[in-house]
Amino acid sequence: MTSGTCTYQGVPVGIAGIGHKVPDWVVENAHFSGYLDTSDEWIQQRTGIVQRRWLRDGEKPSDLFIAAAAMAMEAARVKKEDIDLIVVGSVSGDYTAPSAACVVQQRMGLPKCGAFDVAAACSGFLYGLATGTSFVATGRYKNVLVIGGEAMSRMINKQDRNTVVLFGDGAGAVVLQPWDVCKQGLVEDYTLGADGEGIPFIVRPRGGGADPITEEIVRAGEHFIQMQGRAVYRFAAARMIWLLDWAMHGKDPAKLGWMIPHQMNRRILEEATKHLGIPPEKVLHNIHKYGNTSSASVPILMSEAYHKGMFEKDKYLVLGAFGAGLTWAGARILW
Repeated sequence: MTSGTCTYQGVPVGIAGIGHKVPDWVVENAHFSGYLDTSDEWIQQRTGIVQRRWLRDGEKPSDLFIAAAAMAMEAARVKKEDIDLIVVGSVSGDYTAPSAACVVQQRMGLPKCGAFDVAAACSGFLYGLATGTSFVATGRYKNVLVIGGEAMSRMINKQDRNTVVLFGDGAGAVVLQPWDVCKQGLVEDYTLGADGEGIPFIVRPRGGGADPITEEIVRAGEHFIQMQGRAVYRFAAARMIWLLDWAMHGKDPAKLGWMIPHQMNRRILEEATKHLGIPPEKVLHNIHKYGNTSSASVPILMSEAYHKGMFEKDKYLVLGAFGAGLTWAGARILW
């Protein structure tokens, strides 16, 4: 098991603007009880999810990505020609190739700058945030667009009650700038980690480069995401406790503004914060509205709070996520 923590050197980096977008289609828990052995009560008790948003037929993941990016850019007061680099955390873009970042660039008419994806599943946005922060810290780039977005409804087996009720679609985005330009959202520290031994716990077992897609694979539904729920639950609970402890170790608890955790399971979040003695009112949630939107969950939660004016000056935002890989990532931001 590995974990890399970096208090980066160089130009201090801030978050100039934040945005998000979710689909219009609201899928209530009752949608599944009509054809699966499940119920609204069962889903809510085990996950905290009441509804989620899914793309409709004909809609694209990139529709969400560019809407979130446009909102973040407007909040940051930057123009299209100002963007120096595009980083997208996603495993469910419009195509396997080219990257979602290139699709965003083309559809938004952004400069022909560098554009690439980071594939870290639910940790993807925070991996992208760390990557974009590092580029700005070098002094080479002034405006980096980082997006976390997923269309998980396109990757799950609609007949599998263990996964279909969990996931939703959405996107969130930030614009990173030198802190002395934007004067807010100082990315003070971040940590990245992975444990490849956990690959079987959340995986699309077939249909990739090792086992290319065939009619037989499609008929068996083996190109959809499969998850070992209990193993993931134990891993997620332990990692979330570790991430929260890492973020505030040695810091004044009174300076904690908000915990902004990946929205995977309400019970896990409650267990982790209770273990560390963090007041529940300091933890942001929206899993009841959107379900698990994978790499989009942290930036969507950030954006909702940001646009409601909930961030306090000189208080910490603690971000944490984990996902397939198994990966995990955290960030401490001083607003």
